[in-house]
Amino acid sequence: MQVLGMEEKPARRRVVLVPFPAQGHISPLMQLAKTLYLKGFSITVVQTKFNYFSPSDKFTHDFQFVTIPESLPESDFKNLGPIQFLFKLNKECKVSFKDCLGQLVLQQSNEISCVIYDEFMYFAEAAAKECKLPNIIFSTTSVTAFACRSVFDKLYANNVQAPLKETKGQQEELVPEFYPLRYKDFPVSRFASLESIMEVYRNTVDKRTASSVIINTASCLESSSLSFLQQQQLQIPVYPIGPLHMVASAPTSLLEENKSCIEWLNKQKVNSVIYISMGSIALMEINEIMEVASGLAASNQHFLWVIRPGSIPGSEWIESMPEEFSKMVLDRGYIVKWAPQKEVLSHPAVGGFWSHCGWNSTLESIGEGVPMICRPFSGDQKVNARYLECVWKIGIQVEGDLDRGVVERAVKRLMVDEEGEEMRKRAFSLKEQLRASVKSGGSSHNSLEEFVHFIRTL
Repeated sequence: MQVLGMEEKPARRRVVLVPFPAQGHISPLMQLAKTLYLKGFSITVVQTKFNYFSPSDKFTHDFQFVTIPESLPESDFKNLGPIQFLFKLNKECKVSFKDCLGQLVLQQSNEISCVIYDEFMYFAEAAAKECKLPNIIFSTTSVTAFACRSVFDKLYANNVQAPLKETKGQQEELVPEFYPLRYKDFPVSRFASLESIMEVYRNTVDKRTASSVIINTASCLESSSLSFLQQQQLQIPVYPIGPLHMVASAPTSLLEENKSCIEWLNKQKVNSVIYISMGSIALMEINEIMEVASGLAASNQHFLWVIRPGSIPGSEWIESMPEEFSKMVLDRGYIVKWAPQKEVLSHPAVGGFWSHCGWNSTLESIGEGVPMICRPFSGDQKVNARYLECVWKIGIQVEGDLDRGVVERAVKRLMVDEEGEEMRKRAFSLKEQLRASVKSGGSSHNSLEEFVHFIRTL
């Protein structure tokens, strides 16, 4: 067990946090860690070697980072795919985390309050139980996506979910009790079979001995899903304490952020730039990239485009793109490998966000009042995209094959047309609601206070 940063003040009780090793999970967990630190707790973050997050100096000596000695090769994620990798990771870490937690219990002069684990790191529950420590589930997705996962089994058992495997017409049908979600919006994965997804969800929504669930959301966004989850599904306290990036910001990027794009944005007019980023996992084929580039050029809008290294299959970065790619993007575009997203979205020049609709990106965009073009890739992103378009009405979902015309129309609808302006007004209103929710007296602020009181009494 490798340990960094052991100095501690005995007055603080300690919380042990276990993140899932992916960017979209590490960021909110570290924001939660910082939030709890500011509330007077010492923090231990237990990580895997895979996608190890190297803490910066911004994390004080009250943060301790511990590594579980798992032996998964780096290539496993790519070779197995995310779902099979998740199973293997949970199996691999079960025993070593138990040893690790046992050592922490022996070492800590100050009492450990609880273990908070990412719902996808469900191996942590057994170790917490054996060490007689309370455990709490942390969900980094929306409440609605969590609720979908919780009924997956039931729908499948009743064969109601057959449309997920059936014809296109049936996939378009609405899921009873989950309006406005269609069967095709349910959080299945393009990386695995329906049966494998079922097994994952059975594990992630099983509360086992958990004493509560914390979710990175705000009740103003998802009040009906929150009620459904708390009253009908979990029957343990659910604390919506987000958006956590608005409560406590923490430097958490696994990739190096290119800050030069901010200087470029400074030269652009207000609301004139569309920001394009498909997150840390989604892939795009060369022909898709060319259609997007062509559509962007035809839209005559300025754009900041994140193309992540490795996101184009068979290519390191954009070196294998045809020559006309550069001609299409150089005039009005700026391309980076990774961007400081929160800073970009808060920039006055940014008037729209073309996104895969991961939950962090969704919250960050709403938190800055930026409407979206939705191109979900997998999992809960489809739920978020549907809500952005049909519930919050600040998104335009682009479905089916991408071609130049589809891209051009979507960009113009968002950036030029009256429709986009109306979306910006609604997004601004939601931004104000989110800001109010994390301030003193707001719903997320109150929920966080209740949660802190709850873990102090465990």
